Amino acid sequence: RAVAPLHPVAVQCQEAQLVVTVHRDLFGTGRLVRAGELSLGSSCLPVAWSPPETTVTFVAGLHECGSTLRVTPDSLIYTTSLNYSPAPATPVIVRSSPAVVPIECHYPRRSNVSSSGVKPTWVPLHSTLSSEEKLPFSLRLVNDDWSTERASSVFQLGEILHFQAAVDAENHVPLRLFVDSCVATLTPDRTSSPQYTFIDFHGCLVDGQLDDATSTFVSPRPRQDVLQFAVDAFKFAGDSSNLIYITCHLKVSLAAQAPDPLHKACSFSRATDLWTPVEGSRDICSCCEVRSCGLAR
Repeated sequence: RAVAPLHPVAVQCQEAQLVVTVHRDLFGTGRLVRAGELSLGSSCLPVAWSPPETTVTFVAGLHECGSTLRVTPDSLIYTTSLNYSPAPATPVIVRSSPAVVPIECHYPRRSNVSSSGVKPTWVPLHSTLSSEEKLPFSLRLVNDDWSTERASSVFQLGEILHFQAAVDAENHVPLRLFVDSCVATLTPDRTSSPQYTFIDFHGCLVDGQLDDATSTFVSPRPRQDVLQFAVDAFKFAGDSSNLIYITCHLKVSLAAQAPDPLHKACSFSRATDLWTPVEGSRDICSCCEVRSCGLAR
């Protein structure tokens, strides 16, 4: 809205920054506040003012000045505040009260916010924003038929643990999920000792190589963003607590990207004495045999 005493604070939400224009008659009383008594967010000072002017202007990036971001299903909301902190008229008295004016900029998540057209070679802004969000990964114990989450985490030796790893890739380009590694420990600290790594080398289910194990990845996948695997129940020798912690590292690649030695899900078949991938060519699993599959980029 136009800057006037009735509307003393005007905000422009631009593509990458916000511009806040403040009328110095902030309270509509005719008394002009000093520019030095105004700040944006945590501590940002105005960029333009002079004693004769009746307005003060702030310009700040959307992530600057202590701004916070809130994500809703439909919007990205950047929140900050205009702060008025009056200086005492004398060391003893003040003639104004401090004030805080909340400021929000709303941006639609499913549209481009740009002052110019999107070139065909560009990645649309809504895709870029989605890719920068934290992807919600999950790892759950499920029932034997893989249909629902298992109500109990108690197992008997001889039973099979059914794991389902997933990622919520809504509003994202199609993704393929992988389990890079899984380690069992006696404490929540994944670096503690003793420990047993049953998935290693960027997706090799090494537990399946043991004589008494049938551990395997489930093929085919139910979806590209879901990976299921079964592991024979185990405990640490000599441990009486009957409690283990399992920590897994999950990652994704573009579903259009072909699996490779760093992005794979490989099971060992005791019947054929061979490693087999859930998808991709068999040669991507050859590094599981030599137990060296390179360093992740």
